[in-house]
Amino acid sequence: MKHYIIPIFVPHKGCPHDCIFCNQKKITGQYKEITSNDVEDIIYEHLSTINKNESYIEVSFYGGSFTAIPLSQQNELLAVAKKFLEQGKIDAIRLSTRPDYINHDILNNLKSFGVKNIELGAQSMDDDVLKKLCRGHTSEDVKNASRLIKDYGFNLGLQMMIGLYGDTEEKDIKTAEEIIKLQPNFVRIYPTLVVKDTYLEVLYNNGFYKPLEIDEAVNISKKLYKMFVKNNIYIMRIGLQVSEDFTLGKNVVAGPFHPAFRELVESKLLNEMIESIIHNYFSETDIVNITVSNKTLSKIYSDKKKYFFDMLKQIDSKKIVIKQDNALETFEILFETDEKRKNMSLFEFISNEG
Repeated sequence: MKHYIIPIFVPHKGCPHDCIFCNQKKITGQYKEITSNDVEDIIYEHLSTINKNESYIEVSFYGGSFTAIPLSQQNELLAVAKKFLEQGKIDAIRLSTRPDYINHDILNNLKSFGVKNIELGAQSMDDDVLKKLCRGHTSEDVKNASRLIKDYGFNLGLQMMIGLYGDTEEKDIKTAEEIIKLQPNFVRIYPTLVVKDTYLEVLYNNGFYKPLEIDEAVNISKKLYKMFVKNNIYIMRIGLQVSEDFTLGKNVVAGPFHPAFRELVESKLLNEMIESIIHNYFSETDIVNITVSNKTLSKIYSDKKKYFFDMLKQIDSKKIVIKQDNALETFEILFETDEKRKNMSLFEFISNEG
């Protein structure tokens, strides 16, 4: 079934701190207060375009620290989503919040409205980085909130960022390791972007912060991708949601922005997989037929074949012939010569690495 998320943005509502990288109004493109009537209208608008019989549908409250807004307003918005849930028009309710706004009373209340998934903005598990970001919580808060959410039977999601102010690649890897220990049901990976009207923009303009280049962000994200796949943790998203105004040169001042950032990461991984199997499984004289689905081919060729051409430089480009067969699954690749045949998915390849 297709998985649809109906996003309800509650921009900067409830956040007790101004994190230096954050301007939710710029990121979401949402400036007005959200009311229960707005929630109902948004849900109806999305449902009118979705075939319910073929879809799994979630209403998701994003953009602010949902459990930090006044309880009466939480309940007003959740009541609308619960009505659609009880009518069978949606399948689940999801929300994102801060780790320091999770406790027994909050979770009991969310349970009463049928909330299924809770995402925590961990961002980093390095306390020095969290302090520099003015997050207002510690890594221990993330651990405590995560355990409590799982104890209550919710699905846990954890969001992390790479390339933060005060960050290093080693700290990003450590954050991923700490997140894996908490065994979330899913994760999101966000490369840090310099957004207009944030303190990070001030630091950037004064030379105190240097954002990651695209290739740096792709390489770090690739490593995290492998770590989460090896530990059976679903990667829900890599890269921020793009809106009409949220593009480089508009509300994004600098940083590794790309409208299909996940595609870049998966393209890099797929091409590295092809290179590895060609080198390790076939001889120098083999001409290898590589068969993939159309969706997989578009990932391999992503960003004007950037990583595909990088891969060809590492092998004799005459060795491979690309074919298409949509009977294959996305991320599945069939390698064939007259004498040899090897079929493997990207996830098998990652899991089988040392």
